[in-house]
Amino acid sequence: MSLPVNEIRDRFPALRRHVNDRPVVYFDGPSGAQVPGTVAEAMRSYLLTTNANALGAFVTSRETEAIYDEARRAAADFTGSDPGEIAFGANMTTLSYALTRAVGRTLKPGDEIITTELEHEGNVSPWLQIAKDFGLAVRTVPLRREDATLDMDAYAALLGDRTRVVAFTLASNAFGSKTDVRRITGLAHEAGALAWGDAVHFAPHERIDRRAFGLDVLLCSPYKFFGPHLGLAAIDRELATTLPADRVRPAAENPPGHRFETGTQPHEAIAGFVAAVDYLAGLGKGPDRRRRLDDAYARIGAHERELSAHALRRMASIKGLKVYGITDPDRAGERTPTFSFTLPHRSPAQVAEQLGEQGIFTSAGNLYAFNASLAYGREEAGGWTRAGFLHYTTRSEVDRFCDAITEIAGHP
Repeated sequence: MSLPVNEIRDRFPALRRHVNDRPVVYFDGPSGAQVPGTVAEAMRSYLLTTNANALGAFVTSRETEAIYDEARRAAADFTGSDPGEIAFGANMTTLSYALTRAVGRTLKPGDEIITTELEHEGNVSPWLQIAKDFGLAVRTVPLRREDATLDMDAYAALLGDRTRVVAFTLASNAFGSKTDVRRITGLAHEAGALAWGDAVHFAPHERIDRRAFGLDVLLCSPYKFFGPHLGLAAIDRELATTLPADRVRPAAENPPGHRFETGTQPHEAIAGFVAAVDYLAGLGKGPDRRRRLDDAYARIGAHERELSAHALRRMASIKGLKVYGITDPDRAGERTPTFSFTLPHRSPAQVAEQLGEQGIFTSAGNLYAFNASLAYGREEAGGWTRAGFLHYTTRSEVDRFCDAITEIAGHP
């Protein structure tokens, strides 16, 4: 079940870049992954040889439609859905605004939405805005401060007969904490509520299966899993059929998920998305794309758990370093390899800048995890510095990062 990391790295041109004569270490993966050459080539090929709009009576238009059809099949394989349940959009947040607005129009004043302190703001602000517009209430599940996991007892207590939607992340983009998806969706459905999952951070690290998870709506972003800038939603067919959708008057009634696509889509990005899914599937073995993806993610998970445990052991020995979230190496399987941390005497932005000068790319700020930043009292302090690994990360890169943090911590 090993992952051929060196061979994989050869497929990513960006990994050959240097800064100040040192190879770049891309630990900004939670903000966006690098892409294999095949993704860029698919986009280039589309633009140079196939560029056309759909519904035309000529060959490049028919080829564009064929790419779209294949993209829906690829998205269905990737998310555990049907092709007709797929909607593409500019990004997860844009799709979230459109879909939450549609849901809001079906609710009544006093109905309740549950979200959490672990969320990216793209799964919070849209709910707050429809709550204001439609007279709804938003309730928030607190995180456990000791390990940045959800307080499941508090979640169960928040559910009530007015709960209509439970919106939650499958994995925190700030701390890497995974949520208990099946338990959350099961309790939501028992209460008669929709289960609404943000899989943006989860998708590069773990296998998605919307149906098996019990999710009514799942959103993710291909640029987080080695594809182009694009948004993707998988919506339960019955729900997608009944929700109101805003469309221009000449638009025909398309299959359910497609009803939430407006205007001309970014065809070259759609082509790149197919290449990204096929790249991931190519890391595994099996008789079809879904089972190759199953195997690929099993390999990715094993590699990333080993890196996470190694990083946690190394970071535990760095004086003054505070890592937020799960820090026990034996619990590496409960988190993704994403680490938010602080050092005394330096702001998160200063640490990220010093790392960047050494060719180690990280992020700094509240990371759009605004609720969590407030919960930990980090908003006025500048949030955190965040390092996130992906499947092309090597152990030597983790060591280089830890050595650099050790050096920065030793020079207050």
